[in-house]
Amino acid sequence: MMAHNVIKLKQSLAVALPLLITFLVFSTNANSQSAEQIEQLRQRAQQTNSSSAGTSAVSPLNISSQRTLPGATQSGSAVGQFSTQPRNGVSLPGEPTIDTVFPLQTAMENPPFAANLFIGGFESERTSGMNDNYLVAPGDKISIWLWGAVNFSDVVTVDNQGNIFIPNIGPIRVANTPAGSVNQTVTGKIRQVYTNDVNVYVNLLTTTPVSVYVSGPVLRPGQYAGLASDSVLYFLKRAGGVDFQRGSFRQIDVLRDNKVVASADLYAFFRNGKLPSLSFKDGDTILVHPIGNTITVETGARNSFTFEFLNEELNGEAVNYFARPGEFASHASVAGVRGDKQYARYLSIEEFSTLTLRAGDTVEYVADNEPQIYRINVAGAFSGASQVMIDKGTRLLDVLDHIEADTALSDTQNIFLLRESVAIKQKEIIEEGLQRLERSMYTAPISSTGEGAIRAQEAQLVADFIARARQVEPQGRVVVSENGDIANILLEPNDTIVIPEITDLVHVGGEVLLPQSIVFNPEATTEDYLAWAGGFTERAEDERILIVRKNGNVTFSNLNGSLLSGAESKLEPGDQIIVLPAIDTKVLQAVKDITQIVFQVAVAANVATN
Repeated sequence: MMAHNVIKLKQSLAVALPLLITFLVFSTNANSQSAEQIEQLRQRAQQTNSSSAGTSAVSPLNISSQRTLPGATQSGSAVGQFSTQPRNGVSLPGEPTIDTVFPLQTAMENPPFAANLFIGGFESERTSGMNDNYLVAPGDKISIWLWGAVNFSDVVTVDNQGNIFIPNIGPIRVANTPAGSVNQTVTGKIRQVYTNDVNVYVNLLTTTPVSVYVSGPVLRPGQYAGLASDSVLYFLKRAGGVDFQRGSFRQIDVLRDNKVVASADLYAFFRNGKLPSLSFKDGDTILVHPIGNTITVETGARNSFTFEFLNEELNGEAVNYFARPGEFASHASVAGVRGDKQYARYLSIEEFSTLTLRAGDTVEYVADNEPQIYRINVAGAFSGASQVMIDKGTRLLDVLDHIEADTALSDTQNIFLLRESVAIKQKEIIEEGLQRLERSMYTAPISSTGEGAIRAQEAQLVADFIARARQVEPQGRVVVSENGDIANILLEPNDTIVIPEITDLVHVGGEVLLPQSIVFNPEATTEDYLAWAGGFTERAEDERILIVRKNGNVTFSNLNGSLLSGAESKLEPGDQIIVLPAIDTKVLQAVKDITQIVFQVAVAANVATN
């Protein structure tokens, strides 16, 4: 009876409420409105009430004040209801972000080892398949088919006691049964009742959704939804990963009822693929412990990271295992603090492996053994390997005896070397000349305003020249052959032996109109080749023409009168003629320095710089 009265009361309120609202809204203006107008408003309210069952009325009560939030659905949302879809990292208005809670720090030169585990979005790439090691839990759904003498099919749910119920069979306990064994367990119980002519198929359909807490030094600690079959890595990634500065990669516990049920060591996963085999339950907590002992490996190793070590791992052997020193590393340099005093040791890698370390130590691996075997290169016209390993003290002729070359195609009389140490020295010489040029230009005295303007113009031109000259990389060419004789010099690491190809061309470049390669003519002179290349440009220096011989030797020629003897000035196939740019003596004051640098660059790199 009471329930009936309540229903009638609700119906009466539904009829009277629109009338009451209309009266309240317009009562204050009743004095200024006619009785006829008020009656019209009341009729409209009654019409609205009568049609409310079929259509939604427009009134202040049913206009939604809900604001659209990132990730909220736009269709069919009732007032006060929001989308249950994840926000995918989108922050709500006024919600603090990671940058505000943990201000951005400077990039670490040696980031933590295994930190890249939390790069990417692997937490969104979840498998829909079932893990055979998953333990059945309450709430899981199991599909059961029986056919033959008895036909039955149904999807049953594991109850809170961990059982499923099948008619005529009774309860079957399946809680904590591995997913791969569910079929065997249930089938065994059914066959105890139906012994003959009954076929059974059992399949686990779904896993239980769980809510897991992630706590400790992670970027976004809190409560996260997942499946019981998800891994520790999945929930850690949902929480933003371990805080590099504060969190431990080695000590991560899973708590259940305030007891540790599993522990994870991300180093073991990173190196060996080991993670705890665990089925999460609702309310579990993943606790990341504070960071432990750290040792930084700065250089000389394949893994130059900041490592976290357990107390029993604070030794050189553990560092060698994780850092993996480079192939040529022979020693380890250790620096740290012992008893409020600076500590430093320099040991061989074998001695370092037995050294006890302390948290905060830094390690550098050094290749400090003088190489007894090193590599040289072979380039040009040859057959065989382009790299050769030689013993220390090996000379050029010893290597040439083991290099195969076709005498019909290889010019073995004009062999030369490219040496790194020579290239570095040439670079230093050019740099010294450029610095001297800068000092002379920017420190020269000025006697008048007009001269100052000229000097400013000159300084800009010189600056442009210096910038171009510094971009030139010397070849490091070493002349080792002359008239068919080869100097038997000692070889250095990374030397390149160049065996030129036999050619019938003479190359002309630099300040000529048509830089090109021209067929060698034994009767032709330097002037002839220059004419065939179109002659000089307006900026050409015709007083000193650079001639680079095939063996790498450099000479100069003068069209007005050769600077060389007749034999020396004769061109040969494979020679290169380079016309250098002229320096304007009317504009620039540092003509001597610039001319010298132009020659140095041309000799070192076989290029003309202006």
